Amino acid sequence: MSKRHDKLGIKQTIQKHWMDHVVKMMLAGLNEKEIRAELDEFLSTQKQSGGTGERGKKTYGMAISILASWFAPEKDLIPFRDHALALIRHENPRNWLPYHWAVISASYPFWFNVAKQTGRLFNLQDQITQVQVFSRLKEQYGDRETVARNARYAIRSFVAWGVLEDSKVKGCYEQCKPMGISEPNLTILLYEAALYADKEGKAALGLLKNNPAFFPFQLPVLTGDYIAQQSNTIDVVRYGLDDELLKLKDL
Repeated sequence: MSKRHDKLGIKQTIQKHWMDHVVKMMLAGLNEKEIRAELDEFLSTQKQSGGTGERGKKTYGMAISILASWFAPEKDLIPFRDHALALIRHENPRNWLPYHWAVISASYPFWFNVAKQTGRLFNLQDQITQVQVFSRLKEQYGDRETVARNARYAIRSFVAWGVLEDSKVKGCYEQCKPMGISEPNLTILLYEAALYADKEGKAALGLLKNNPAFFPFQLPVLTGDYIAQQSNTIDVVRYGLDDELLKLKDL
């Protein structure tokens, strides 16, 4: 696995329509150089709220680094990205959110971990706070200001994407209604993203299905046999009586 597990990387609140814009350019056949040039112009007029206005070059440069998880992923993620692009090509843009979630999670495990801690808290309570999420992340990454700052950008992205909503109390959030997913191949894509986000590249199927990092979604039940038949990148290993382990084939 690459060193991406050691980087935080979420240095900017990411708007979903920025991600949509990138995918539309890719589907139109633009190459990386053309996409970067277009984003440079597009993001320079985007405000965090989704409106327009002047922004600093450094600020939108940070945004491009996250958006690049689609158009310029690390080498080992190119086949994964290509598969995601092939699937999203036939999907209505209003349903693109889980594809973005998968692609960013694979490229930025920190994003996935913020989502996981957020989902775990929602399993325990109806409202959560930034402080609670930060506290859990610091146990994993250490008590660094950069951890809280990057986590704050990730959480604000969750709000911008409509999977969290601000409560009446500042720094406190409620979960939005989960998005139902019925497409098996999209579910497998999310599972594969979770495996890339894991340093060991493997996880029990039951734990993947109930992974709190997927709190924005309701996923269908898939058997290990079905996943093995559909995926060229995931091996399914049986252990115990009824347990199944999913692992990336290149590990």
